[in-house]
Amino acid sequence: MSNSNQPLKTHYRKAFDSPYLSSADIIEPTVLTISRATLETDRTKKTKDVFNTAYFEEEELRPGEKLKPMILNATNSKMLKGITGSPFLEDWVGVKVTVFVDKNVRFGRESVEGLRISPARVTKPSLTPDKTQAWNNAKAAYLRDGTLEAVMSRMDITEEHRQQLIKECQS
Repeated sequence: MSNSNQPLKTHYRKAFDSPYLSSADIIEPTVLTISRATLETDRTKKTKDVFNTAYFEEEELRPGEKLKPMILNATNSKMLKGITGSPFLEDWVGVKVTVFVDKNVRFGRESVEGLRISPARVTKPSLTPDKTQAWNNAKAAYLRDGTLEAVMSRMDITEEHRQQLIKECQS
């Protein structure tokens, strides 16, 4: 994760504004959700090449910074096939991946920085009664919604604690 004391620096490749996500955009490994994957013509208009391209549900990479689509090269396409068990772009929708920078991607005879993806390891914090603020927020959400769906999408809660929370809300 990033060190909050470290000033945000500007990567030299930011000057070459690309319509695609690049290693200049990714500061730390970032979990993203694929909203669609398509086969499309190079948007830079530098080539007539066609690329596998991933679009993401998240709209911003960081506050105020629009998230761009990502070209899925052969390595990343194979990784998505492995993650999903499917070679079809349409089956990659909804998949969470971690996008990170690999400093040693082979490009011809050179080693360059490149984007790589891996399965997202998304863990949710546990909700327990001793976490007073979170517990009270969960109770407020239950009283507002009548369910714990919103809470459970962000936190893990045991069946026992779920029943306890509901009981506390009803008393």
